[in-house]
Amino acid sequence: MEYLKIRQHLERLPKADLGFFPTPLYRLDHLSGELGVNLYIKRDDFTGMNLFGGNKVRKLQYLIGDALSQGCEYVFTFGATQSNHAMQTVSVCRRCGLKPVLYLVAIVEPDEEDLRANLLLDKIMGAEIHLVKLLPGETEADAEERSVQMAREHRKRLEEEGHKCYEVPMGGASPMGSVGFIEGFTELMEQSEKLMGRRPDYLFHATGTGGTMAGLLAGRALCGRDTAVISINVSHKDEGYPMKCESLANESLGLLGIEPLVELGREACTDLSYYQPGYEIPNEGASEAIRLLAREEGLMIDPVYTGKAFAGMLDYIRSGKVAQGSDVVFLHTGGATALFAEKEILGHIV
Repeated sequence: MEYLKIRQHLERLPKADLGFFPTPLYRLDHLSGELGVNLYIKRDDFTGMNLFGGNKVRKLQYLIGDALSQGCEYVFTFGATQSNHAMQTVSVCRRCGLKPVLYLVAIVEPDEEDLRANLLLDKIMGAEIHLVKLLPGETEADAEERSVQMAREHRKRLEEEGHKCYEVPMGGASPMGSVGFIEGFTELMEQSEKLMGRRPDYLFHATGTGGTMAGLLAGRALCGRDTAVISINVSHKDEGYPMKCESLANESLGLLGIEPLVELGREACTDLSYYQPGYEIPNEGASEAIRLLAREEGLMIDPVYTGKAFAGMLDYIRSGKVAQGSDVVFLHTGGATALFAEKEILGHIV
């Protein structure tokens, strides 16, 4: 589908003007020479709105646009205590006059006398924060489910008092949120053709809740399947995860009035090889990737998301899974505030 026609479909939905687009795309010359590929970086850490922006703003433009169109007053969302998504949701809520309410699972329990990184920013912006501590024997998934139940009980009380509320799922992973990355993929293809004269062979990115991946897959189906999208997982996922993301991609297309185009069971390429020992737990591959990009290109990525995804991409290139001379784009989804989080998250980078 032509880019102009895709944008006409996107205009069907309410959208809050929150970010700064298009985000930069440029070649990493030093690493390209070292790795033997043409390596580009797409700076979605620059999407705004504040200094600590990241890719979730693309989703939040549509999610908050939807909330405003419904006349909502409160926005509820979820994540871990250092969630980039939660912090960016607070930021855009403040911009749009909405009241943010966070239910955050303490996978790494913060010192409330020494708040750091995103949790500190949430506090500065005055978010209503509810910390959900892991109970004995409770898994991360169990605590996440419990946090959603607690939030919905809270929401019910507010709505009984006459307040209209909007729920944004963890990571903004919903059909409405994923529309933001249909737009993002289209933007990237347009930029690539202008900068390189062609579309890239590969696009690497970090995937957690799957909303970004779903939007990219939907965008790829619309723009043409020239570019392989490689999604590096940052946490454990079951075997149904790829199909779930493909279904989410088609639901996003449905919001635009477009029939399903993503082929279930065939489109998603996810890789669980690089997240261990777990979410928000550092590993040496990510630490090496952070050091390499910082020392060769002066750029910062984080130990939770982009560090692990960049490490996966490096392994694909070094092992020959990505052929020499290929055009490769790394999607920088933000999150560098994790470099200032708790030591348990940061690990041994220096």
